[in-house]
Amino acid sequence: MMPHRMPKPRGRTVITTAYVDASFGPNKKTHTGFIIFVNQAPIKWYSKKQQTIESIAFSAQYIALKTCVEEIEYVRFKLRMFGIPLVGDHENNDHATNIYCDNEAVVKNNTNVESILSEKHSSCAYNFTRWQVAAGVVTIGWVPTKDNLSDPFTKKLAEYKRDYLFGDWTC
Repeated sequence: MMPHRMPKPRGRTVITTAYVDASFGPNKKTHTGFIIFVNQAPIKWYSKKQQTIESIAFSAQYIALKTCVEEIEYVRFKLRMFGIPLVGDHENNDHATNIYCDNEAVVKNNTNVESILSEKHSSCAYNFTRWQVAAGVVTIGWVPTKDNLSDPFTKKLAEYKRDYLFGDWTC
């Protein structure tokens, strides 16, 4: 919910996009990584070990996704409080931020209303993320692992993979 005294949106609209990933390894802490773009400029990137040891990649991905969605909420709020309109912004009806991840099960569980969670310890991340999708704050989409821009934030990549992902973008 936005404050009633926030500035009126002015100027050109911007679109927010994010890529999220989690490097899952049994019996060790999973690494969360994401990158958030405003238009095509990276404004926030994150790489950190998760606080828990997950037993399946699905749970690890949901915890990474929850962390990313929390940051997206913060970025969207800041942009609106600066008076920057988001794409589709008509009287606070913002366009959802597109989040891309490489776990098909996570994407399907967020888009399928009938899906339920059997892992109880991941239920907070699962329900929070699904609520944000239902509220129209974010949409979750699938991207192949080779095209996931958050991959370098979760694991070491060979030079040719880094060059494929970033090309001249980081030079």
